[in-house]
Amino acid sequence: MTDDVLTRRQRLGRALPMRAMIPNAITLAALCFGLTGVRLAIAGDWERAIAAVVLAGVLDGIDGQIARLLKGASRFGAELDSLSDLTAHGVAPALILYLWSLQYLPGAGWLIALSLAACAALRLARFNTGIDLEAGPHKQAGFLTGVPAPVGAGLALSPMALDLWLDTQFFRQPVVTGAIVAGAALLMVSALPTYSWKKVRIRREWRIFALLAVALYAGALFSAPWMTLSLTIVAYAASIPFSVLAYGKVKRQRRAAAAGSQSVPQSEPAPARTEPEPPSV
Repeated sequence: MTDDVLTRRQRLGRALPMRAMIPNAITLAALCFGLTGVRLAIAGDWERAIAAVVLAGVLDGIDGQIARLLKGASRFGAELDSLSDLTAHGVAPALILYLWSLQYLPGAGWLIALSLAACAALRLARFNTGIDLEAGPHKQAGFLTGVPAPVGAGLALSPMALDLWLDTQFFRQPVVTGAIVAGAALLMVSALPTYSWKKVRIRREWRIFALLAVALYAGALFSAPWMTLSLTIVAYAASIPFSVLAYGKVKRQRRAAAAGSQSVPQSEPAPARTEPEPPSV
């Protein structure tokens, strides 16, 4: 038996540390919550269906942070996270929205639902392969390329949240729902620069106020969930034009800095110093 085979068997037989299992368990929980939302939608329990998808998004947002905190990040966890995102934020919202409203849009309703799941898959594939690293916004500038899958799912589910908050049938109309869902799907695969909360830095003197704002937001989410969720989604959608303008400003500053560095004339070499000729006798 060769050394390569022995090394491979030893690697496969090695026990998986607990610090790597915890974030993977959270990722699997997010997947299960997404699928549970579909089951609740089949039963007509729309409120709990949205809550399940939202909870899946929360778990998706913390699993990577916990993996880095516990030093349990792995290639396996990254692949599992992508599969969970596709299920919980692509397939599940598409089925929920189809059962809620899109099924009453003949012909196009199912296609719109499929587009949401397909765009989520394309978004995740583009992110995993790093296709947009060269053409898209630079992460160092604090921007993402397109809308992340969990946020795209939230934008797609906004008609349901608005309907539950305002108690109106306007957003449940198949045409209105279809237009919003199609827009959310396109935003996920677009090249628009969007803000990244991971790049947010809070000054030391503002940390107490930031913690207070988070506590008040959590309280509002529990006391008036649909109003708070709807306003959050609307606020994010309204921030997209500002992120485009902000990134345009960053690009102009970088171009001006690059042009300035290229236009600086290089110092000419000093002329060679020659010794004076001795006088002729």
